[in-house]
Amino acid sequence: MERKRMSTDELLERKDELVESYYAKTPKNKKPLVLMKKERKVLGIGRDRGVARLNYVRISPRKVKLVLDLIKGKDLKEAYAILRYTPKAASEILYKMLKSAEANAVNNFELDEDLLYVVEANVSQGPTLKRMRAAARGRGARILKRTSNITIVVKEREE
Repeated sequence: MERKRMSTDELLERKDELVESYYAKTPKNKKPLVLMKKERKVLGIGRDRGVARLNYVRISPRKVKLVLDLIKGKDLKEAYAILRYTPKAASEILYKMLKSAEANAVNNFELDEDLLYVVEANVSQGPTLKRMRAAARGRGARILKRTSNITIVVKEREE
């Protein structure tokens, strides 16, 4: 069953309704609204945020999540300060990612950098690299080298 494509005029007439239903939380038994790339572009969805993604980082997602939880919901300057002085391996990676997300928001969508804050900060597990090492009695033991997929989203705060 193919969905009817809406014209640009139809999209602009129903803009508020479509944007609200696109971002609305849906229960598990109900499908969320899916818009095509052209429709999202006409409605301006995604043009109010800067996103930085980094896949297959060689650090465990548990270690990254500890630091990400510190910066969620914080203003950009505060998040930079937290990352700068947090003695964790993930903080240097996240500092660079935050700079990238800020640059994407400012340069691509002309958002005000003084009003930016961290909306989302997610980490998921990437593919696990498996290595072998020697164990007792000539056996091999598996070492799991975990990887992470990290996403940081910054958005302009409403005054």
